[in-house]
Amino acid sequence: VQLQASGGGLVEAGGSLRLSCTVSGSVLSLNDMGWYRQDPGKQRELVAMVSSRGEIKYGDSVKGRFTISRDNAKNSVDLQMNNLQPEDTAVYHCSADGDYSDSQYGFWWGQGTLVTVSS
Repeated sequence: VQLQASGGGLVEAGGSLRLSCTVSGSVLSLNDMGWYRQDPGKQRELVAMVSSRGEIKYGDSVKGRFTISRDNAKNSVDLQMNNLQPEDTAVYHCSADGDYSDSQYGFWWGQGTLVTVSS
């Protein structure tokens, strides 16, 4: 099972970016899908998470600015980021958990995509 993320880049403060992540491989079903971010020297923090039932959770610092969406048919999760601020600068990682192969449980990380917001 692999997670392929895309969409990072450089943007000015107040701008927008959209991140996308697709899960491929022998996945049978997915539970939670989401995004975390990590700044060097800091702990990885939750940005947003969406369950298989559509329940959504956002980190406090992104509420009202970021929107997570999920396409179960495509095994993908997107993160629309609006009004980006310099403190949003980080490497963003997508994540997913679920069943794969012979109904084994797994938790997976994507490779990370860098988002840089200039002031």
